[in-house]
Amino acid sequence: MPSAASRIAVVTGASSGIGAATARQLAGAGYRVVLTARRKDRIEALAEGINAAGHQATAYQLDVTDRAAVDEFATAFKTIGVLVNNAGGALGADPVATGDPADWRAMYETNVIGTLNVTQALLPKLEASGDGTIVVISSTAGHGTYEGGAGYVAAKHGEHVLAETLRLEIVGKPIRVIEIAPGMVKTDEFALTRFGGDETKASKVYEGVAEPLTADDVADTITWAVTRPHHVNVDLLVLRPRAQASNTKVHRDL
Repeated sequence: MPSAASRIAVVTGASSGIGAATARQLAGAGYRVVLTARRKDRIEALAEGINAAGHQATAYQLDVTDRAAVDEFATAFKTIGVLVNNAGGALGADPVATGDPADWRAMYETNVIGTLNVTQALLPKLEASGDGTIVVISSTAGHGTYEGGAGYVAAKHGEHVLAETLRLEIVGKPIRVIEIAPGMVKTDEFALTRFGGDETKASKVYEGVAEPLTADDVADTITWAVTRPHHVNVDLLVLRPRAQASNTKVHRDL
């Protein structure tokens, strides 16, 4: 069980997928979870379910790209123990020559600036706990490029570098910085959002892959990393399904 001073865990992007699964698992591990996302109805329903299961959860509607809103959110806490920067996502799969700058900008704002906003606002609260943990959910895209992915790859590289640099800058403070980089994860929304709701294109991402990762697989990994002894820092954990050897090498039974 986490200590009383570090029992609050804030999860961004908690309305679905990895964020929602992480909130449920951290709650099960004894944390009082604070669920944030833009979709208020989703996080309120999730909070109700967690509380009904005998755990503790609160929903707070938040757009991580709105710095004023993030700063206001941070005033609600004296200390927190865990911040899971999960909000993000991909838009489009066009080559560099024809990529939509608006999509690139939106991905950078959510994945990088959103992570920066929440981390900056809550960093003093994490330090005040005496045992803080920052988790950045990046992607294998942040560690290797692939055709048609440059905008998302660039954003996730930025998020990876943010985590890596922050770890250097706050060494000596009672805060761990953990990066979890998942590969192919099949959720209800990630690919569908990326392809603008095109179900045919979204389904092809996972076509022939018997067992892609699930949101619960990633959440289990996040919870494991967070609940290591306070002196143990999982700097970087890359997580892929067995069928995926790299961003571009995937075994498919077709």
